[in-house]
Amino acid sequence: MRWENIIATAGLALLFACQTTPPIAIPQTTPVQVPQGPPPKPKIALVLGGGAARGFAHVGVIRALEQEKIPIDLVVGTSVGGLIGAIYAADLSSFDLEWTAFQLEKDDLFDFGVMNAVTGMGFAKGDKLEAWVKTHIKTKNIESLKIPFAAVATDLNWGYKVVLDSGSVARAIRASAAIPGVFEPVSHQGKILVDGGVVDNIPISVAKAKGADLVIAVDISGNVGNTNITNVMGVTLQATNIMFALNVERSKKAADVLIVPAGIGDIGMLDFSQKKRCMQAGIEATRAAMPTVRKVIDDWVAAHSKPPTTP
Repeated sequence: MRWENIIATAGLALLFACQTTPPIAIPQTTPVQVPQGPPPKPKIALVLGGGAARGFAHVGVIRALEQEKIPIDLVVGTSVGGLIGAIYAADLSSFDLEWTAFQLEKDDLFDFGVMNAVTGMGFAKGDKLEAWVKTHIKTKNIESLKIPFAAVATDLNWGYKVVLDSGSVARAIRASAAIPGVFEPVSHQGKILVDGGVVDNIPISVAKAKGADLVIAVDISGNVGNTNITNVMGVTLQATNIMFALNVERSKKAADVLIVPAGIGDIGMLDFSQKKRCMQAGIEATRAAMPTVRKVIDDWVAAHSKPPTTP
């Protein structure tokens, strides 16, 4: 019996040894996503168009953008847009901009003279405008402004668009705002220059060429209707106004956001009595455009954000 027990025990051992061991279950884990850091930020340009006294609307636009914390990485301006843009680019404060701009009066800009109108190439020389800029913008050279900046002028001899992004701030503004027939042309950087609005009153293409991802453009060319033209100056200003408005029609379609302050089209180009009205129109138009501004920024960020990686 002892051998039988031994054999039975051995048989049972062999039986259990032949059975397979069930696999050990390994718990499934969710892949860990590694974030790619902060989302990219678009380079946003503010392009300010020309329109003489209506340019005070630009002050309201900048104030509203600042209140909404929309960053401005580049400013490009034509004529009065260049003037307002340079003041802001120098200080980065809409309060300082408003304070400085609202000191500006027509007599600070126009040094009219009978002899100048008869023997010169404009009713005004433009010396007073340049002197005002030197007094109120302490930064002398464009390269030293706190925000990258460019003013646009026109080469009178050849009809080319000239981008002024270096050198004297005051001289660049004088050239960019030299309305043909009103101000004398300006000799600057080896060229004879007049108002940039002759070729591009809302220079969106300049901002794009300078690397802007998104462009917020402000059009103050407004309504060109004017039934109160009584002298040569009026004829010159009205012709200029029409010219500015027409080339805006060609270029404004390239803006990512176009802001058009309402209710200022009847303000004359030399009417400096409507500063508050223009500024309020700029504020209201910008606030109305804010959903669009935020959407184009969000869309750009979404399109340029990389999905998180999975290790």
